[in-house]
Amino acid sequence: MGFEYLTNIPLEKAREDYLKLLTDNGFAPKTEVIPVWDACGRVTARAVYAHICAPHYAASAMDGVAVNAKDTFGATETTPVTLDPGQYIVLDTGDPIPENCDAVIMVEDIVKNSDGTITIHAAAAPWQHIRQIGEDSCAGEMILASHMTVAPAAIGAMIAGGVLEVEVIRKPVVGIIPTGDEIIPPCTDPKPGDILEFNGSIFSAMVRSWGAEAKVYPIVPDQFERIKAMVAKAADECDLVILNAGSSAGREDFSVKVIRELGEVLYHGIAMKPGKPAILGRRGEKPILGVPGYPVSGIIVIEELLRPLIDHWLKAPAAPRQYASAILTRPVVSGLKYQEFVRVRMGYVGDKLMASPLSRGSGVVSSFMKADGILEVPQGLEGYEAGSEVTVRLLSPMEKLQNTVVVIGSHDPLLDELGDMLHLADNDVYMSSSHVGSMGGIMAIRRGEAHAAGCHLLNTDNGEYNVSFIKKYFPRGGVKLVRCVGRQQGMMVAKGNPLGIEAFADIAKPGVRYVNRQRGSGTRILTDYLCKQNELDTAAIYGYDREELTHTSVAAQIVSGSADAGMGIYSAAKLYDLDFIPICIEEYDLIVPDHAWDTPQVRAMLATMKSDAFREKILSLGGYTVENPGEIIAID
Repeated sequence: MGFEYLTNIPLEKAREDYLKLLTDNGFAPKTEVIPVWDACGRVTARAVYAHICAPHYAASAMDGVAVNAKDTFGATETTPVTLDPGQYIVLDTGDPIPENCDAVIMVEDIVKNSDGTITIHAAAAPWQHIRQIGEDSCAGEMILASHMTVAPAAIGAMIAGGVLEVEVIRKPVVGIIPTGDEIIPPCTDPKPGDILEFNGSIFSAMVRSWGAEAKVYPIVPDQFERIKAMVAKAADECDLVILNAGSSAGREDFSVKVIRELGEVLYHGIAMKPGKPAILGRRGEKPILGVPGYPVSGIIVIEELLRPLIDHWLKAPAAPRQYASAILTRPVVSGLKYQEFVRVRMGYVGDKLMASPLSRGSGVVSSFMKADGILEVPQGLEGYEAGSEVTVRLLSPMEKLQNTVVVIGSHDPLLDELGDMLHLADNDVYMSSSHVGSMGGIMAIRRGEAHAAGCHLLNTDNGEYNVSFIKKYFPRGGVKLVRCVGRQQGMMVAKGNPLGIEAFADIAKPGVRYVNRQRGSGTRILTDYLCKQNELDTAAIYGYDREELTHTSVAAQIVSGSADAGMGIYSAAKLYDLDFIPICIEEYDLIVPDHAWDTPQVRAMLATMKSDAFREKILSLGGYTVENPGEIIAID
């Protein structure tokens, strides 16, 4: 098939064409013979037949005595029969049946007499309590069909049938080649510009979970000949090859040229996002998959394009995918040219399953850790409006989603701690928190999308937190304002405060690079208010329009040196070892709708908030005051 640089082939067509190209060129599973006792979980290469009968002799099925059934005829409760020692033989379960015997009487059904005789009160039927030759399987009978997964019981059946070795499909070996001048082995102290190589660990764990073996090669720098040599080596040693990074169109993106020189490129560019620059190539019958360097892109490409090849090799049916209908809490905008995969957090609120989109950055691997599902936006669709009913592929079991507290609103690290403590206290309860700012949380509660919303909104007229906003947005009630913590807000600056920032107004000084929170967040409302109080022109503040979604992300920008100052809470500054200039103590509370108040999940959350352990943990973070968390704040 012809090669076209950066094609835009639909994902399903790419999968089908790729598998056909490979199988037409000899891509097929290899087999190996292994001891039966090592075969659990492996797939049979062909049918397995018994070598001997199981059992291979007539065996007693009970502890008791072997008899000739004729000698017992006529025995009843009223007319018992007595057998002399020469008419019975004592045996245990599994013992061979003696000659001239054709029945076994259980030891519980006989009476032993002092003279060595036994008395029975019921006649024995011929062949009762005897395992016949071949009862389990007969020599020559099929024990396991072809392409069946070997279960523990099957191991026993094969051994009983005299089968000590079995031919199984060999696990395919997947070679993983990380590339890049900036990539370094995992360590705890990377320098600026260093990128820790962890894709290889992710990909190897994925392929092992699918039944394959993984071989991660040393990092290869961005040098064409060295990459080419490593790919050739991996293709000789492995059954499938992943060439990680260098699949796009940059000056040091050599993957497509390497694969084309070593073999053939089928497609470069798949209509999927993330993962568009994926390369489908081969060397002989060996697939070589060019995978983007961004981890989320890589994970999607591996899942959608490599896994079908491993399943084909192992003769495994496609892994079943569970889908559910959910209500989208925020809009999702998608390009018409791609099939897009959007990670979402999920949980039931009442009888509605809610889905909150996570960060869609290709490098945000943590979004996969947090994701409960994948929203697949079809190619040709511009996306979905908030409130749309969508179909989501589940990554978490339905039982977890039904026992999840859905918290949408203002960010605070304490929510992670609260969720962790909640789950520790009750393994069946989870927390899903999405950070959309205080106003976003209020709107989520109004739309019935959450069990609770974090909120710290300042009324600039009277200095009161949250109450006036409850009155404004919930004039008919229907919610409770629950006390959580007081927290110290202030200016986070680099360690040692090299720019000498002493007050909020200093963010407007020349040379100061500011990083802000997103519009609608309580911190942003406070910042805008402080600007107004200090008569600062926000347009003159460098970086005022640069927005981050969390306190920790603001702190991370300052630590990295890309910003000099940003508003945030003390605990985030402490976590990142930044200097902190206190500005105010604000009230961070939770809004809980009445319909969620008596749910087991919310009750469990409130109980955790009221615990001594929660108080101790929050105080240890620094910058918090804790007074009666979980109590309802009166709203006049």
